[in-house]
Amino acid sequence: MTKKQNEKTQKITGNLAEIEEFMKKRVGLGESFDLGVRKIKVLRKDVNVYYINGLCDTEFIIELLKELVDLNDQERTNYNIFPVIENRLVNQSVSPIYTLDELVDQVLSGLVVFLVDGVEEGLVVDVRSYPGRQPSEPDTEKVVRGSRDGFVENIIVNTALTRRRIRDERLRFEIMKVGERSKTDIAIGYIKDVANPDLIATVKEKLQSIKTDGLTMADKTVEEFMVRPGYNPYPLVRYTERADVGSAHLLEGHVLVYVDTSPSVIIMPTTFFHHVQHAEEYRQSPAVGTFVRWIRYIGIFASLFLLPLWFLFVMEPYLLPERLAFVGPNDETNIHILIQILLGEVGVEFLRLAAIHTPTPLSTAMGLVAAVLIGQIAIDVGFFVGEVILYVSVVTVGTFITPSLELGVANKIARLFFLLAVALFKVPGFIIGITIYILFLVHMRSLKTPYMWPFIPFNPKAFLQILVRRSVPGSKIRPSIVHPRNRYKQP
Repeated sequence: MTKKQNEKTQKITGNLAEIEEFMKKRVGLGESFDLGVRKIKVLRKDVNVYYINGLCDTEFIIELLKELVDLNDQERTNYNIFPVIENRLVNQSVSPIYTLDELVDQVLSGLVVFLVDGVEEGLVVDVRSYPGRQPSEPDTEKVVRGSRDGFVENIIVNTALTRRRIRDERLRFEIMKVGERSKTDIAIGYIKDVANPDLIATVKEKLQSIKTDGLTMADKTVEEFMVRPGYNPYPLVRYTERADVGSAHLLEGHVLVYVDTSPSVIIMPTTFFHHVQHAEEYRQSPAVGTFVRWIRYIGIFASLFLLPLWFLFVMEPYLLPERLAFVGPNDETNIHILIQILLGEVGVEFLRLAAIHTPTPLSTAMGLVAAVLIGQIAIDVGFFVGEVILYVSVVTVGTFITPSLELGVANKIARLFFLLAVALFKVPGFIIGITIYILFLVHMRSLKTPYMWPFIPFNPKAFLQILVRRSVPGSKIRPSIVHPRNRYKQP
């Protein structure tokens, strides 16, 4: 057995001096200013309290210490004071620990540990008070009407927001720690009589198999370990910062993964069509929701194929009917159209990244400078053809229409692939490029789930629900793709 394995199985000896020495060597007690120990005497017994400043609520700790110190005036000396102390720790979450590794993990997680001299176990009290913001509406998933509370960086708050919407006794949140050094809390959320047990077991197995130092990038790191996307740009899981969206997927039979320090929740499994739906569709009437959905589909389709199709017509004007003969650049330019398109795409990415890094009060001014000065002057001096700017702008708007940021960026990479295929092989390149693209999507799997379901393999009823936003009373069956244990939403 290695030294590290021996520390993990080393029991609490009851010798407080040895434990304090262990904490000094292992955790840096006395070196790290935020790690502290409070020593008190209770009924002639030494009691040590270990804590981390900043992760604990100081007022709660003071109240607990008062309760213990008051024992000296109210109780007689008792050789077995451990049950008395446990009874006086007035908190809803008090649990025992038996190993030094548990002691370290609990203290570093923000809990308080009470150790009594001569007792070979400790008591863990949950008085955590993590720094963070209050729930607010997510910037990436805004709705005109609807709730304004969204997930935050605190896993406890996030699970509570879900509990508030699903008050079912079968809702489960199983927690574990991942990361050898970060020991990040990860919770798996599911409804026991709805979610597929095999799916739950698969998610647990993949989380438990993660071997890494830490999850500083939180949910994104978890995703890369679980689905192994490699250099595939298309998202294999869906993120949401809205508690109502996460709750809706739980009721459908999906499994949610909550990662502490992340305001996003991972929904598993998902398909391509999960990434093109938005909560706004379900905050409107079915007719309006269907209209909004189709407008969004048209925007996503345009972001993929409009620019390559226009470029194909520029390369092969004979493909255009006479009524559309005006399509294409009317002015001659010294720069090839493909170069102009690529420069336009890169310029839009410059603007997007600049908007991310620009303070909010200055972002509007930055956008005006980019749109009015750079764009117009580039056309006036002949560097760009006006039509190139037009189509690049249209496909950019289509990219922003895409509800999933990850899908929008992936579609941009696919669009560049189509452009290169058209530039090299013209009409055959366009056709072959689309064929390769469809085969690529069809071949993809997310936790053994076909990425293009219900289009391929085709499921008529499910595909109809993708095209038309049905009313809630008319949607009685859960999606078969998650293999729910209970198919019917409404008993």
